[in-house]
Amino acid sequence: MTAHSHDSVEPVTDHSHDNSWSANLEKPHHADDEELVLSQAAAAIEWTVPGNHVNLVTHANHGHPESYLYPHLDDAYGDDIDVEYVKQCGCGGHVTRVHVR
Repeated sequence: MTAHSHDSVEPVTDHSHDNSWSANLEKPHHADDEELVLSQAAAAIEWTVPGNHVNLVTHANHGHPESYLYPHLDDAYGDDIDVEYVKQCGCGGHVTRVHVR
């Protein structure tokens, strides 16, 4: 896994979303940096207003999100979110829907 300076990577969002939206976590810089995926997934959830959901679209290189993303989200948010697997994309990535309570 290659580490990138997370400060040099564009944030996944820079404003609150009082609607349902998608966070693209499958860009080339996400491909080999699981820590970046986890931190930007958390940022996406933080920027989602309760009562809405964010679709986290993760890179295929990391495999199914239940192996690395779900435990991270459960530890960080517990009952404040509901996590739902949506589908695998044609490119191999995965879509996870996170409902923010």
